[in-house]
Amino acid sequence: MDQHAASSSPGRSPSAAGRSPSAAGRSPSSPGRSPASSGAPVWLLAALGLLLVVRVGALVLNRTDLFFDEAQYWAWAQAPAWGYYSKPPLIAWIIALATGICGDSEACIRLPSPILHTATALTVFALGARLYDTRTGALAAAAFALLPGVSLSAGIISTDVPLLLAWALALLGFAALFETALWWPALLLGAALALGLNAKYAMAWFVLCAGIYLMATPARRTMLKDARLWAALALGVAGIVPNLLWNKAHSFATFAHTADNAKWEGALLHPAKAFEFLASQFGVFGPLYFAGLLMIAWRGYKTRLPEPDRLLMAFCGPLVAIITVQAFLSRAHPNWAAVAYVSGTLLVVATLVRELSWGWLKASYGLHAALLVVLAAATSVAGAIKLPLHPDPMSRTLGWHEIADATRAELAAARARGNPYAAVMTQNRSVTAELLYYMRGEPTPVLAWRSGPRPHDHFELSRPFTAASGEPVLLVTLKGVPPPADPLTQAQAGDVASAFARAETVAERQLPAGINETRRVTFLALSGYKGP
Repeated sequence: MDQHAASSSPGRSPSAAGRSPSAAGRSPSSPGRSPASSGAPVWLLAALGLLLVVRVGALVLNRTDLFFDEAQYWAWAQAPAWGYYSKPPLIAWIIALATGICGDSEACIRLPSPILHTATALTVFALGARLYDTRTGALAAAAFALLPGVSLSAGIISTDVPLLLAWALALLGFAALFETALWWPALLLGAALALGLNAKYAMAWFVLCAGIYLMATPARRTMLKDARLWAALALGVAGIVPNLLWNKAHSFATFAHTADNAKWEGALLHPAKAFEFLASQFGVFGPLYFAGLLMIAWRGYKTRLPEPDRLLMAFCGPLVAIITVQAFLSRAHPNWAAVAYVSGTLLVVATLVRELSWGWLKASYGLHAALLVVLAAATSVAGAIKLPLHPDPMSRTLGWHEIADATRAELAAARARGNPYAAVMTQNRSVTAELLYYMRGEPTPVLAWRSGPRPHDHFELSRPFTAASGEPVLLVTLKGVPPPADPLTQAQAGDVASAFARAETVAERQLPAGINETRRVTFLALSGYKGP
């Protein structure tokens, strides 16, 4: 960093000129001054490259079917748009790019995940090197890449994957704003905000965390007068405008879904849910790291943390607290606080390095690497080896191919009888998504039954059954180890058959969902639609 840029940086005291904001917190024996630091980027690249190869290999060997969310995102990717019912569009664009390059196999659809997680780990390294030193950055990047939540996420495709990368890039840009008067940090921050908002609206938490940090750090409040910060925010907002316009044209469907997800209705006191969420974070972040984060938070409450630690805590502590309150009031999924662990990983690792707690750091690496091996092995034998678990955790991602094959067989039989079905219909977005993927290439359309005046998923919005859809219709319904149903859809579905004059059960089949579990699939021929 050049001397002029440092001395003119807003919000910094003259004594801080020419050094990073963490310099005051370093001791003369800082790890960053060790000769070992110079080799950190080399071994990190080697480690992340090896990890990427392992994860891509695990995708190739993975025997699971697409989870229903993955199948849904693939279906979205077949019609790229500026928005979808439950999420912004970035995940669909990523899948469209991936499948356009290597095809529609499960491995190709999931391939962006390990690649993007590797990019996020490299961004954590850059952030750590800026706030602390290269060795700390490298150790934190390796720790992030091995997090249990990341290892699980790297084997699927989800909106959290690009969100984590966007969050890390935004944090890097935000931290750099205090170190230089140049404009590149603002451009990076703004672009990352736009990218993250198009991945998942949870990116908006970043602005809240930045506000908390500035309000809690008087010496940094002058940043509120810096045009670069506001330009970055404007760029981020501009990037989500097309999605907002899409929402306006579709009755703000994504916002309605987000509100439904919060489930602030009925009793608002659920201490067990809050405890369950906090307990799940020991699994997502890792037991040693999450315990360490809680200890650092307590320490920060008692005494002032070093400046870079305060910055990182502002982007993880409030998030975990807010989502815990949400769980207490209603519910919260374990991944809802995932972005907190971008800064949380660096914060915990930097603390362990500063305090020379190498044993704990090595133990966490070993534990998380072992978990990675277990996950890779479990997916490679899914459905082939009977596990001593009930229900089988893999059953939700097994058996969908068989259901699609059975549905195809019913369609073929009807065509052979000279009375083909005009459409396949489902009552649940999970089944719709799986049939769309595993019956791709089938000329008979798959349609969704709309259970009320407004749609409750993207398929009810984009491909609902109507009077113009034609008859007869083949209704596919399931029982047994179903994926989580959409609460609104399940509550309002009613008896679809009652909307038709004639409903005949044509087949019932018990199909495997792996070795331990089964699903009962019922096929009904419906005709004589009486209207909604």
